[in-house]
Amino acid sequence: MSNKKKILITIDWFLPGTLSGGPVRSYANLIEYLKEDFEFYIITRNTDYGSTEAYKDITPNTWVFFNESTKIYYISEPRLNRAHLKTIISHLEFDIAFINGIYSWYFSILPIFILNKEHKPIIISARGMLNSQAFSVKRKKKKIYLAIARLLGIYKGVKFHATNLDEAKCIKAEIGLNASVQVAPNLPRKLSNQHTDKKNKSNPTRFVNIARIAVEKGTLTLLSALKDIKEPMELDLYGPIYDSVYWDNCKTVISELPNYIKVTYKGVLESEEVPLTLTEYDFFALLSEGENFGHAILEAFSAGLPVLISNKTPWKNLENQHLGWDINLKNRTEILNALNVAISMKSEDYFKWSESAYQHAKTFIENPELIEQNKTLFLNT
Repeated sequence: MSNKKKILITIDWFLPGTLSGGPVRSYANLIEYLKEDFEFYIITRNTDYGSTEAYKDITPNTWVFFNESTKIYYISEPRLNRAHLKTIISHLEFDIAFINGIYSWYFSILPIFILNKEHKPIIISARGMLNSQAFSVKRKKKKIYLAIARLLGIYKGVKFHATNLDEAKCIKAEIGLNASVQVAPNLPRKLSNQHTDKKNKSNPTRFVNIARIAVEKGTLTLLSALKDIKEPMELDLYGPIYDSVYWDNCKTVISELPNYIKVTYKGVLESEEVPLTLTEYDFFALLSEGENFGHAILEAFSAGLPVLISNKTPWKNLENQHLGWDINLKNRTEILNALNVAISMKSEDYFKWSESAYQHAKTFIENPELIEQNKTLFLNT
């Protein structure tokens, strides 16, 4: 019988789904790095984000192997209720519960009530949901829930996981200054061998955006900035359409762009296709309202792509390091300047920036402290 600590994870969506973005990648990476030291049990839906179609070739409502250290319970919609969740959890032997997110009734809130009766240690990974920029969407509902949670003491005795010190401060601001918070950075995808020195910067310059089409991801902000670009360029968008009305607005802007600017929506990109796809481009652009970590940003660095991102992410002071630009989204001139510098950058300079991006990712990914901090998250609970 294994002596490894057993970790129960509750999360709305997991692999093979990819449409919900960063959290799926975060947990997949966590398991990949820590599978020699821990056993994982994941309770999740048997559908992807925004879909009602069940995963093919996966039996729902039973434990199935994901790898040698991980089992997953994919719940079908008809069985997604309190009684069934309680049955699954109460019949499972585990040491620590690791809850993803804050606001999901079935996978963030209800598990706390069930686990409190099981007297199991609980870690909640806030995943940026308590950061200030996260309240730009559904602010009133979120604030009401948090006020009720504080009143009822829902988070009493619970430990929170933050991915950086800024997030730790945000958690304490929303939950209470006495909240127990431990910092452990997200673990990145392991470096692939797909990075190669670029022989030529594309002409016209090629940009890529990998994110859901949504207000908080700043798709419209990026597209609107292109109206004032005077040189040819290409931008490919990958990601699920989160808001059809918002996407209609984006398409209107695209139709108004000069004919020397080509914007193409390429649909949803499977997670495993991301590293190789990125190597087809020169720059990564994501003008989101904020990122708690930004897996796609790090993966862009890994592929040798300098980035154009907002200044509301953990990736800072980029231009001085020849890694790209972290931009104040309220300053349109700053956005245009970054785009123009990227488009006009000479190949010999671009090669240096590309290599800087790759080396930055390599240093970050191969830092052994990242793994130790994530191990400590569970070993100290």
